[in-house]
Amino acid sequence: MDGVSRRRMLITGGALGALGALSAATPAQARPPWTWAPSGSVAGEGAGLDPEWVWDEEADPVLAAVIDRGDVPRVNELLRQWTRNDQPLPAGLPADLRDFMEKARRLPSWADTGKLAAAVEFTKKKGIYTGALYGLGSGLMSTAIPREARAVYYSKGGADMKDRIAKTAKLGYDIGDLDAYQPQGSMIVTCVKTRLVHAAVRHLLPQSPGWTRTSGGQTIPISQADVMVTWHSLATFGMRKLKDWRVPVSTAESDGFLHVWQVTAHMLGVLDEYIPKSWNEANSQYQQVVDPILASTPEGHALTEVLLDIVAELDAGLTRPLINAFSRYTVGDKVGDAIGLDREPFWQPLISAAWPLLVAFREGLIPLPLVPEAAWTVEEAIRKFVLLFLAEGEPIDIEIPDTNRPS
Repeated sequence: MDGVSRRRMLITGGALGALGALSAATPAQARPPWTWAPSGSVAGEGAGLDPEWVWDEEADPVLAAVIDRGDVPRVNELLRQWTRNDQPLPAGLPADLRDFMEKARRLPSWADTGKLAAAVEFTKKKGIYTGALYGLGSGLMSTAIPREARAVYYSKGGADMKDRIAKTAKLGYDIGDLDAYQPQGSMIVTCVKTRLVHAAVRHLLPQSPGWTRTSGGQTIPISQADVMVTWHSLATFGMRKLKDWRVPVSTAESDGFLHVWQVTAHMLGVLDEYIPKSWNEANSQYQQVVDPILASTPEGHALTEVLLDIVAELDAGLTRPLINAFSRYTVGDKVGDAIGLDREPFWQPLISAAWPLLVAFREGLIPLPLVPEAAWTVEEAIRKFVLLFLAEGEPIDIEIPDTNRPS
């Protein structure tokens, strides 16, 4: 266990999934034994270790050293210059950090350019749904994930949730960009920077009295199991909802959407033996790592209120009851109750009846000439506006923290 005790862990993360005083008796202690087999992974094999006890051995010691040396301000300033996948790393980075980043920026050998191209076609046609699901679906679902809610709340980003959400939203935006993993894209940069942030918070969060008091006995935040919970709240949850909404998705597009998220998990530091190779395997893992841990926390309730207020601020035409109703329609009653969403007896039946009709209407138009391109243009404009609003007109820089949330 020596090696385990030296490792530090991972914390903030998940495409708009941002985010007390409960006792140590949290759902984490009721987590079922790990039974998912590595034969179901993209690697096809592995040690079969419980990911609850596996972290990021490559990133963690490097970022701990960067923080302990006081290098964070200088590194953040240098990394603001690194924005495209094909750019060289900025000169002047500490040698240990540069060596790690050069390795971390390489795509896995199993990355399939054809499937990544299919993911682009999926995004062109279905991006409006995944955009909504990443925000009012996965974003709110994250507040019902106790460890994620507490990690976000007590880390530095929890003190300025609008800024925190903007930086989280950047990952969701970049993975849906048509150039995501192309040389001119930004997804590799976003993944590597996010991985650096995770490792930094792993080093910092155990020093937070608020986090240690509410961690349910977890001494190092966000294991690989926790990272995969966040992954499922985006990828697997998204595909499940598309099926629930009867959105037609071709096999090639479905495979492409899965693959872009498989690559992203690898780029975020998840070991290949924990990345599902198929949607069937993803659903199997989801049932083991996500379903049992969804629960209510004070931190989750607080973050839910912040998220919903930001949505209301984004569009004055969206009333809080309407937001509550659509959010509950998206995440379901179990999560809705856990995060304190009000039940809306007027809006909920209306949305339940109207949304499938809107989906059917939109999907009926998509086959017409030029419609996919026109739809993509409009949806891309909306996504850019949302990021601009969240960032208050400033560039969104994913930066390494050097402290926790102020008391």
